[in-house]
Amino acid sequence: MTSISRTARHLFETIQIFIVGHGVKPGFSTTLAIYIARVFTLCTVGTILALTGLVSLFDFIDLLRRVAAHPASPSALALEIALLHIPFYLIYVLPFGILLGGIICFFRLTRSSELIVARAAGISAWQFLASPLACALMMGILTTTAVSSLSSTFYRKAEQLDQTYLRSGGSSLTLKSGSLWLRQADDGLVNHGVAILHGQSVELTHHELILHGVTLFRLDAHDALILRVEAPEASLLNNEWRLPEASELKADHLPTPIGSLSLPSDLTISRIQESFASPDTLSVFALPGFIELMERSGFPSIRHRLHLQSLLALPILAGTMALVSAGFSMRPTRRGGVARMLGSGVAAGFALFTISKVAEKFGESGALPPVLAAWAPTGAGLCLALALLLYMEDG
Repeated sequence: MTSISRTARHLFETIQIFIVGHGVKPGFSTTLAIYIARVFTLCTVGTILALTGLVSLFDFIDLLRRVAAHPASPSALALEIALLHIPFYLIYVLPFGILLGGIICFFRLTRSSELIVARAAGISAWQFLASPLACALMMGILTTTAVSSLSSTFYRKAEQLDQTYLRSGGSSLTLKSGSLWLRQADDGLVNHGVAILHGQSVELTHHELILHGVTLFRLDAHDALILRVEAPEASLLNNEWRLPEASELKADHLPTPIGSLSLPSDLTISRIQESFASPDTLSVFALPGFIELMERSGFPSIRHRLHLQSLLALPILAGTMALVSAGFSMRPTRRGGVARMLGSGVAAGFALFTISKVAEKFGESGALPPVLAAWAPTGAGLCLALALLLYMEDG
């Protein structure tokens, strides 16, 4: 039979030998599962690395242009920042790498008639897709846990280099109109109280944050104003606000000088800076605690919560892309229309990407809850993949 390749025959013989020799039912061949998993992993990992290299190349070219506009910058700065961006771009292209790599894998297996032989041995599509799906889920879990931690560390370093050499200002702390509002827990005056600080201007050094023209509001657990304090300046050092020459203000009373005032704080300079930085500079393990701190301090945390949910949804999205690639690439070549199906698979992947970005923007604006904005595109893609596979398998 010329339509069946030599590799397909060898695979068919291997399956038969395994079934007869081990008494295993045809649908549960470990040999076939390992073979498909190996082919799928090689194709997807190669595609992910190729896409990451391509995106990093364009990033490097853009960095070269920016470095050329700053003659005082080190000559190797563009290369260093581009290398630090690689783990971030790897996370970014992972779903597309799995989609394109899966299409290549399943198309090769279908074209060589290996999947046809597997079905002739009594194995359904749901069974031989188990190992690629498991590989995709493992890639997603590994990326969410290990790669995201590495990416956050490298991306933070890249942002520091970018801010130091390629941007004006020299600090990653950006404030509207030069003023800063801070909110924190205040257990020094009343239990479960709240302290709100407002500084007219901010001065940031390597070891100290100084607010000028400071107003401090101390509230009880029911947000009732207990005390208002004003001071020429306040400095944050060693988890403590220090307000020299502070004055206490009460209703129908003149300001009363109270001297130096100290206020314990769970805020640090790095945490205040990170609250204005990109959520990509925090790992999936650091995000929950940091979100809690931001909400307790009065900072908006919606971008960080959305990023956390996106990282948690990444393994499911990776598995979804594997199923989508299978659904659009397992059509037998003798039936025709293969190019159209492959093109439809790529188009479906980009459509899913567009939907996810639109949902992300809705999530950042507050129109959608972060959980829904992060998980809805993944759920939609999963429904599409399952419907397509059910149609192909069961008619």
